[in-house]
Amino acid sequence: MELERLAILGLTLAAGAFVKGATGMGLPLIALPVLTSAFGLQHAVGIMAVVQIVTNIAQVWQFRDGAKDVRLQFMPMFLVTCAVGVGFGTWLLGNLPERYLIFSLGIVLLVYFVLKIKNPHFSIAPTVAQKLAPFTGVGTGILQGATGISAPVGVTFIHAMGLDRRVHVYAVSAMFLLLGFIHLPALFISGIMKPDWMLEALLALIPIAIFMPLGQRVAGKLSRKAFDRMILIFLGLMGVKMVMGL
Repeated sequence: MELERLAILGLTLAAGAFVKGATGMGLPLIALPVLTSAFGLQHAVGIMAVVQIVTNIAQVWQFRDGAKDVRLQFMPMFLVTCAVGVGFGTWLLGNLPERYLIFSLGIVLLVYFVLKIKNPHFSIAPTVAQKLAPFTGVGTGILQGATGISAPVGVTFIHAMGLDRRVHVYAVSAMFLLLGFIHLPALFISGIMKPDWMLEALLALIPIAIFMPLGQRVAGKLSRKAFDRMILIFLGLMGVKMVMGL
């Protein structure tokens, strides 16, 4: 890999890992738009599929006590339908022109941006979550398979339940972990994943291993609202860039 591309990979994943360590999410949202611009969408999605598995194994284990929360009864159905959606989304990644998918990813980022700006605080009751789980699960899986980003549907749905931080991080990490376990084999089966991308993904784990713990360390010292605003501004700009094809 060229030194410039290696630097982009390292710096982008370091920034995403820091945010994920501090907030429990954000690595794909931060890294994928930049990596897509530098490597192409399929390449970026392949790298992130490996990264997603490793980082979320760590967080599921760290926040495993959150699994006992009774409000997570929707999770089994949600995760099963996520897995179903990934297959169709991966087919889209392999068969649609990359420009269409990049444009779609830009739209997804802008929708997420507008949603968070207009309605940052809303709550879904557990009974409603049970009914919505199959639909949000399929949508989450399709987004993951086609663009490598599932947060605009999955994280928004889980966040809307008003869970405390440990339960929220556990639920989100469990979702990302399952999606990664389904997505990576699907990328190989479909012929999208290249063997040398695996090496790049392993190299990407070095800055992640350094900056995720740093993010966790400062999480209690910095404002979560400040993080959210920084992420939203970044996503909004990247969404505009992708939609306009800049």
